[in-house]
Amino acid sequence: MFLDGAMGTMVQRLKLQESDFRGQEFLSWAKDLKGNNDLLTLTKPDAIYTIHRQYLEAGADMVETNTFSSTSIAQLDYGLEDYAYRLNKEGAALAKKACDDVTKATGIRRFVCGAIGPTNRTCSISPSVENPALRNVTFDELVEAYSEQVRGLLDGGSDILLVETIFDTLNAKAALYAIDVVFEQDNRPKVPLFISGTIVDQSGRTLSGQTGEAFVTSLNHANPVAFGLNCALGAEQMKPFVQNISRFTDAHIICYPNAGLPNAMGEYDESPQDMAKNVEPFAKEGLVTIVGGCCGTTPDHIKAVADVCRKYSPRPKPASKSDVMLLSGLEVLRVDENTGFVNVGERCNVAGSRKFCRHILKGEYEEALAIARSQVENGAQVVDANFDEGLLDGKAAMTKFLNMLASDPDCSRVPLMVDSSNFAVIEAGLRCAQGKCIVNSISLKEGEEEFIKKAKIVKRFGAAVVVMAFDEVGQAAEAERKIEICTRSYNILVNKVGFNPYDIIFDPNILTIATGMEEHNNYGVEFINACIGIKKTLPGAKISGGVSNLSFAFRGMDKVREAMHSVFLYHAVRAGMDMGIVNAGFLAVYDDIPKDLLQLCEDALWNRDPEVTEKLLDYAKLHSKDAKKDEDLEEWRAWSVSERISHALVKGIMKYIVEDTEEARQDKQKYPRSLNVIEGPLMAGMSVVGDLFGKGKIYIYSCFIIIIIIISVMKKAVAHLVEFIKIEKEADMLVSGETEMKGNGTIIMATVKGDVHDIGKNICGVVLGCNNYRVVDLGVMVPWDKIIKAALEEKADVIGLSGLITPSLEEMVVVAKECEKAGLKIPILIGGATTSKMHTAVKIAPQYSAPVIYVLDASRSVPVVASLLDLNMREEFAEDIRDEYDEMREEYYEGLEERKLLSLQNARDKKMKIDWIKSPPPHKPSFLGEKIYDAYPLEKLVDHIDWNPFFQVFQLRGRYPNRGFPKIFDDEHVGAEAKLLYKDATTMLKDIIDNKLLTARGIIGFYPAHSVGDDIEIYTDESCEKVAGVYYGLRQQVEKETDEPYYCLSDFVSPKDSGVPDYLGVFAVSTGFGCEKLVAQYEADQDDYNSIMVKAIADRLAEAFAEALHEEVRKKEWGYASDETLSAADLFAIRYQGIRPAPGYPSQPDHTEKKTMWDISKIAEKTGITLTESLAMDPPASVSGLYFGHEQSKYFAVGKVDKDQIQDYSARKNMPVADVEKWLGTILAYDH
Repeated sequence: MFLDGAMGTMVQRLKLQESDFRGQEFLSWAKDLKGNNDLLTLTKPDAIYTIHRQYLEAGADMVETNTFSSTSIAQLDYGLEDYAYRLNKEGAALAKKACDDVTKATGIRRFVCGAIGPTNRTCSISPSVENPALRNVTFDELVEAYSEQVRGLLDGGSDILLVETIFDTLNAKAALYAIDVVFEQDNRPKVPLFISGTIVDQSGRTLSGQTGEAFVTSLNHANPVAFGLNCALGAEQMKPFVQNISRFTDAHIICYPNAGLPNAMGEYDESPQDMAKNVEPFAKEGLVTIVGGCCGTTPDHIKAVADVCRKYSPRPKPASKSDVMLLSGLEVLRVDENTGFVNVGERCNVAGSRKFCRHILKGEYEEALAIARSQVENGAQVVDANFDEGLLDGKAAMTKFLNMLASDPDCSRVPLMVDSSNFAVIEAGLRCAQGKCIVNSISLKEGEEEFIKKAKIVKRFGAAVVVMAFDEVGQAAEAERKIEICTRSYNILVNKVGFNPYDIIFDPNILTIATGMEEHNNYGVEFINACIGIKKTLPGAKISGGVSNLSFAFRGMDKVREAMHSVFLYHAVRAGMDMGIVNAGFLAVYDDIPKDLLQLCEDALWNRDPEVTEKLLDYAKLHSKDAKKDEDLEEWRAWSVSERISHALVKGIMKYIVEDTEEARQDKQKYPRSLNVIEGPLMAGMSVVGDLFGKGKIYIYSCFIIIIIIISVMKKAVAHLVEFIKIEKEADMLVSGETEMKGNGTIIMATVKGDVHDIGKNICGVVLGCNNYRVVDLGVMVPWDKIIKAALEEKADVIGLSGLITPSLEEMVVVAKECEKAGLKIPILIGGATTSKMHTAVKIAPQYSAPVIYVLDASRSVPVVASLLDLNMREEFAEDIRDEYDEMREEYYEGLEERKLLSLQNARDKKMKIDWIKSPPPHKPSFLGEKIYDAYPLEKLVDHIDWNPFFQVFQLRGRYPNRGFPKIFDDEHVGAEAKLLYKDATTMLKDIIDNKLLTARGIIGFYPAHSVGDDIEIYTDESCEKVAGVYYGLRQQVEKETDEPYYCLSDFVSPKDSGVPDYLGVFAVSTGFGCEKLVAQYEADQDDYNSIMVKAIADRLAEAFAEALHEEVRKKEWGYASDETLSAADLFAIRYQGIRPAPGYPSQPDHTEKKTMWDISKIAEKTGITLTESLAMDPPASVSGLYFGHEQSKYFAVGKVDKDQIQDYSARKNMPVADVEKWLGTILAYDH
C-alpha cells in the first residue's frame, strides 16, 4: 500500500503570506501565524483538500491529516493551544472528505491516517546543559495534549492513527499511553496503529540516542499494525536501518523517506524517477508493506514510487517475535538461554548502598550518577533504581535521577529496573524512561483487584514486571508456597491482563541464611527448589532476586559475603535463575574461592552443617585485616632534613620547622640558594596541598583544617627564608637589569564596603599565597574606589571580592559597575557565605564585560585563577563561564515567570490569625526599658556554645551517622582532625577566659507594643499613646500548596484594636571586644591558623551569649517559661517558646530595621556595638534581634516578594522604592 508525500512541500509551493494563514477568523491575532501549516485547515481548507486529493489521485491509498503539530503544546508558540481539538477534528474531516470523494470516483477505498507528530519538546533530553535533570515538558503534559489530539482525530473520522517522526521514544510512549487511555475511557472501538521513528544520521540512532532496535523494543507493547521509519534520510541511506528494525518486530513495515538528502540550501533534488529507483529494492526484497514519501516529496514522487512498486508482493508475515524477553535502554538486551545470568546493578538503591543514599540525601546527583556509571562499567546489564527512604520524596528523587541518567549515554545504554515499594514512585520512574524497563515489583499481598490494576498500568507503559512471592497471607518461605503464589500470579497476568509471559519475572524471595536461627537454615534450598518448579510449570517466565539478602547475617565481612553470593549464584543459575540484583563488582570467581571457605559456603547454602554460622564467623575473624601498629611519634626526627621538612608540612607540625629550614639553608652543597629549600623539601610537602586544592581532591582525601595547618607551617618556613631570598634576588636583579620581582600573578582581595567579615577571605588569600601568587589584602569594609585604585596601582591580574551579609551582594554589583566605568578588564572573583553562582550570573556578571566568576570556597580559587592567567586557556575558560551564566540567567528569568505569588492583599487575607482571648500574649516583663550587661562572665557562656558552626568554618563535616558535635569525632574521614581542632580551640578558649582576653557586653530591653497591619508600633509607656518607633514587616507572598498561613512578624503581636496588652523585646550582644588585638598579634607572627581560630571562637561566644540571655529572658526577665528545663541540644534545636529573629535574616530580610533597634534602645551609646554603613555590626562577633514571646510565634522565611508589597512597604516606611529594592534585592520576584 502507498502513503502520501509531504504536506509541507506542497504548502511551500503555494507561496502563502501572513494574511493567508490568518484568514478572516484570525485577522487580528496577536501573534504572527505564518508558518503554522496546521492552521491552514481552518483558514484555507480548500488548499489542504486539494493537496490531499492530488496525492490520492497520484496513487496513495492513505493520506495523513494536516495535524502534525496540532497538539496544544506545539500550538502554544502561536497562542492557539485552545484550538487543538478543533484543528484535529476538522483536519481529519477534511482528509476524510477527500478520501470519500476519490473512493466514489475510483471505486477503491482510501484511508485517513491521523497524523500525530512529536511536538516541539522532548521528554528525554534537557534543554539546558547546566541542568541535565531539567525537562521542558513532562510525560503527563504530553499525555494530556496527545489525548486531546487523538479524540479530535477520531471524532473527525480518522481510520488509522499514525504516531510519526519520533525523535524521542518517551514522547512516543506518552502518545501511545494517551491512545490507550482514550480507547479505554471513551469506550471507543480501536483503530489500527502505525508507528514511525526518525533516525537522525548514519549512526542509526534517534535524537534521544536509541538504536532502531531499541526503539522498536520500547514501543512493541502497543501492538502496532505497522512499524517503520520516516524523514531525515533518503531511501538509499535508510535501507539498512529498515532492515534492522524488521528483525525485531512481526508487524508490517512502513517506510516513507525524504526525496534524498537536502542540498546546501536545504532543498531536495531527488527526482520522482530517482526516488522510485531507490525505493524499488525495499519492495523487491520484501522489506516493506507500506511506502510513502516525506520531506521534498510531491504527488509526482508518490506516483512514480507506486508505479514501480505496485507489482511486488508486500512483506510476508514473519514468525512471532514475542517468544523472547527483550529489554532496552539506548540499546537492546535480549534475555534468553544464550544470554547467561543477567546482573542487575544494586548500587543505585538507597537501601542497598549507604554511599548512594548519602549522595541522594545531600542532593549530590552527579556523584550518585557516577555510581550508576561504575556499575555498568563493572558489568551490570540492568541498573536498579530505588529511592525508598523516609527522608526522601521518592517520586521527586526518582524523577530527577532518571532524568539525569538519561543524559549519560554510558548509564542509559542498559535497561532500567524501576524499583519501589510505593507504586506511585514506580509510575514516576516509568514516566522518565524511554526504554523498556523492568518494574520491581508488584504482588498479590493487597489482593487480586489491586494486583490487576497495577499490572495494567505496567503493561500500558510497556514494561516487564517483577512479581514477588507474596499473597494476602504473607511472604512465601517454602518452595511449595512460592510456586503456588507464582502460578496464581502468572495465570492472572497472562489470562486476565494479557501480559506476554516472557515479560514476567518472578522473585521467589531470597531470604537470609546462617542467621543462627534454625528455621532460616533451609531458605537457600527452598529458593533453588522453587526455581526448578517455576521453570518447569510456567513457560516464558524469568526468575530474579536480591542476592545480597542471602548474606545479611555477615554484614561487614566482605570476603565471606562475596563467596556466599558466588556459591549461591553458581547453583541458582543452574536451577533456572535468570537475573539478580547484585553488585557486579562484588563477586568472587567460584573456582577462585579458597577451598575451606568454599566448603563452608556450600554447607551453609545446602543446610548441611548446623554449626556453619559459627564456623563462618570464625573464618571472617581469622582473615580480617590486622590493626596497624602505632608509630613512634618522634621517630621521624632521625630522618634527613629534607624528609623532616616534607613530613612536618604533610603532618602540620610547627614545632621544628624553623630549625629544620635553617639547617637545610646552611647545606650549600645541596641547597646552594635559599630558594632551593622552597623548591625542594618545602614544595615536596606542599604538593599535597596542590593535589587537594588544585585537583579538587580535598573532599575525598583530607579536610580543611589540615590544609590550614600545612599552610601555616609553610608560611613560617618561608618567613624564615624571605630575607635570605630577597638578598639573593637583589643580586640577580643587578646582573639582569630587572627592576622588580615577579610571582605567578597579583591578586587584590577585599571584603566589600559595609562588611567586616573576613575569615573565608583570609583562608583564600593564604591558599593563593602558598601557590606563589602575590596577594594584596585590602582588608574589610573596602569601598569600590579603593579597590579600583589598588588594582591599578598594584597592576592586579585578578580582583577577589568577599562578603558575608546580604547587603554585600548589592555592593558587589556596585563594584562591578564601577570597574566597568573605569575601563578595567581584570577578572573578578566572587566569594562569601551569602554569595551564589546564580546571584553572580544574574546580578553581577551582566554589569562587567570582563569575566566575573563565582568561587565556591578557597579550594577552588587556585585552579580558577590559574585558568584566568594562563594565556592559552584564559579566553576559552572565560567563554565557557559566560555561556554557563547566560543559560543560568535565562533559566532564572523563566523561573520568575513561572513562580506564582499572591497579591499582597490576598496574602494579608490569609495571614496567621491568633485568638488573643484564648491564646493571650505573655504577661508583662519584670521591667520596661533597658538592662545593660558589661563584662559578662565568659565562663557562663561555655555550656551554651554550639560547636557545629565552628567546625563548618574550617570545612569539617562529618558523614552520617557522625554528623554534628560531638559525633564528628567518630567520623573515619574527619574525626582525627576534628579532635585536633577542638583540642586547640578549647585550649585557646581557656586562655581567653583565664586572661580575660575578650570582653562580653550586651543589652536587653522590653517595650509596650502592638501590631498595626504588617508593622509593630513601640510605645514610650503602657498607655500606648506615644509611638517611640515602628518595626516594619514583610509578609510571605509565594503561593503555598497547603493551608499554612502567610506569615509576617507582626502576626505574633496583639493588634492595637484588640485591647490586649503586649510587649516586644530587643537585644544586642558582642564578645568581639579585644578580638582585633589578638588577631593582629597572630598575624604578626605569621600564624594564620590561630588568627582564624580566635575569630571563630569569638563568633561562637557571641552566639552563646545571645542564647544565654534569651534563656534568662524566658525564665526570669520576661518569665513566661520560668519552669523551662532544656538541654543544650534542645536549645540549639530551638525547642523553647518564643523566637529571636534578627533584621537581615529570613523572617525580616531588611537590614535597615536595625536602625530602629539602635535608635530606640541607644545600643551604640550603651554597649559600644555600632553599625557600619551597610548595617553590619562592629565588632563582627556580635548578635542582635527582637524577642517575641507568644507561644505561637515561629521562625519563617519571607521568601520572594512582589512589587505591590515593595511599593506598599516603601510608602509605610517613607523610603524611596529604589532604596528598598537595593536593600531587598535578593528577595525580589521581579527584575529591577
